[in-house]
Amino acid sequence: MSKEIYEFINEVQLKKYAELGVRAGVNLQKNQLLIIHSDIQNATFARLIQTIAYEEGASNVFIDWTDEQSTKEFYLNAADSVIDNFPDWQAARFKEWDDVGAAYIHIISENLNVFKEVSSDRINRFQKASRTKLRDYYAKIRSHEVRWCLLAVPSAEWATKVFPNLSKEEAIQSLWKLILKGSRADGENPIKDWESHNRTFESRKKILNESQFEALHFTNSCGTDLLVGLPKNHHYIGGGVIDEKGIPFFPNIPTEEIFTAPHKNKVNGKLVATKPLIYGGSVVDEFYLVFKDGRITDYYAAKGQGVLKNLIETDEGSHYLGEIAMVSNKSPLAQADTLLYNTLFDENTSCHIGIGNASPSNIQNGNDQSEEELKAAGLNTSLLTVNVTFGTKDMKVVGNKEDRTEVMLMKDGDFQF
Repeated sequence: MSKEIYEFINEVQLKKYAELGVRAGVNLQKNQLLIIHSDIQNATFARLIQTIAYEEGASNVFIDWTDEQSTKEFYLNAADSVIDNFPDWQAARFKEWDDVGAAYIHIISENLNVFKEVSSDRINRFQKASRTKLRDYYAKIRSHEVRWCLLAVPSAEWATKVFPNLSKEEAIQSLWKLILKGSRADGENPIKDWESHNRTFESRKKILNESQFEALHFTNSCGTDLLVGLPKNHHYIGGGVIDEKGIPFFPNIPTEEIFTAPHKNKVNGKLVATKPLIYGGSVVDEFYLVFKDGRITDYYAAKGQGVLKNLIETDEGSHYLGEIAMVSNKSPLAQADTLLYNTLFDENTSCHIGIGNASPSNIQNGNDQSEEELKAAGLNTSLLTVNVTFGTKDMKVVGNKEDRTEVMLMKDGDFQF
């Protein structure tokens, strides 16, 4: 990322943001390997994280550089045989990193136009090939066997997309403020702020996990009327999570969601998306999904219909859901009332679903169960998980119990407990 991006953020605040990712995000331990995934445009921030990680006692910090312009050339020009095959040596890297207990920080940004000339089919094919080869790695991510964290930084392209009526300089400054505010990284002590944030999560998760609702019913004025059946002994996750060694971490910064896994075959009704889906550099907008007995049986997008079709048809599991999440419209991101054109941020402004794979952590003792046991419990499996935002200011969520008792969980888009 060019230096001009950093002219619009205080040096002290940037360091606090990086420290938040290292100390709370992945909760880096002494003598642990840290892998930083970063585009070369984000080199300034990646190197700052590297410095902080070494100060925290990392054994080694390896920056896994990418280059979106080179990636575009790859998608445009590589042979079909290469597009459809993810190299074994790439998968071997992840296995070696996982075997030694590495933590991962992913620096993300947006440039929605970079892949506009690329066929969405070629992008989808390569992503399918990579997820197939990296299946074990993603399974460890979903079960929290490895610690990881996402951090976002602006780009000029992203900033001017979010704030089209501002000058480039004003847009970059405004996006920095929004990222830090949404990430709760703009205060004097972001780590303490996140500890407080997590206590609220813990209180709500306790209520939901004890209630064991049979289903959640989502309705709003946009046309969503979705009944989401839940597996027995389902388990809600939100805020901080615990890895297999008992070490807490925050995978997503920001995060405002409390989520669990739907029963694969017990989702019925219609979901109307309320924000664009950014997938593989393409945009899907003004779309809906229809479910019957858990399966997506109908769908339509005014923009990106082909992208949506390829996504849903990735494999059999991508026709079903792996996640249902509740998010309050009182969060800092939601209160900003701004479309950020980034799924991580937009999904944390309101309720959303995850198409595809479910986390075994969303079933009690799920990480100790076999694939067959998880399937029998109603959890979906797929090569991907893609989140779709459908919350609104008038969203209502009712929890249905087996004895037909109904409990108002959300009203006008905010928690009622």
